Amino acid sequence: MDQIKTGILIKKFRTASGLTQKQLAESLNVSDKAVSKWECGNGCPDISLLSQIADIFGTDIRSLLTGEINKNEREKGNMKKLRFYVCKECGNIITSSSDTDITCCGNKLSPLEPQKAEDNDRLITEDIGGEWSVTSEHEMTKEHYISFVAYVSDSAAMLFKQYPEWGVQVHLPLYRSGRLVWYCTKHGLFYQDIRRDPPTKK
Repeated sequence: MDQIKTGILIKKFRTASGLTQKQLAESLNVSDKAVSKWECGNGCPDISLLSQIADIFGTDIRSLLTGEINKNEREKGNMKKLRFYVCKECGNIITSSSDTDITCCGNKLSPLEPQKAEDNDRLITEDIGGEWSVTSEHEMTKEHYISFVAYVSDSAAMLFKQYPEWGVQVHLPLYRSGRLVWYCTKHGLFYQDIRRDPPTKK
């Protein structure tokens, strides 16, 4: 255990959680001086406390021991990095917010690589008074259609299932900005960023 790195990480987690040193100490049945000592790199929590500390901060013991946030931990809270998986066998749509192993119908799935939509592929977005209306001229046949449209931002995600022989029609709250992600059964995953300009002052 690198006590300096571990101390820095504990302080980072504590302040992000809005806890004082005293509050953290009370939850662990130690003194606030002990917490201060850890955060200054002058000592380490007892091994028996690591599980409790990890539970309080929603992290893992390995991160506390190394003093480093692992890749999955760093990606928490940024939904724009959401990964999309589609099962070719059953059409199941699966998402994950970090690296993981996904299987469906006995097959291991890989995350889809989104490609930026060019002019002809872009979805049509319109401000209709408090909502984004999202439509598309993409064909919607049984063999070739958009199977889902998703809206993602740094902190939120919404997924809208679409069906062949129905036109794409999605309504979502008029967020100022975000990203639309959608899946074409023939050409894969696409994305485009959307942004609503603030009203001009008169």
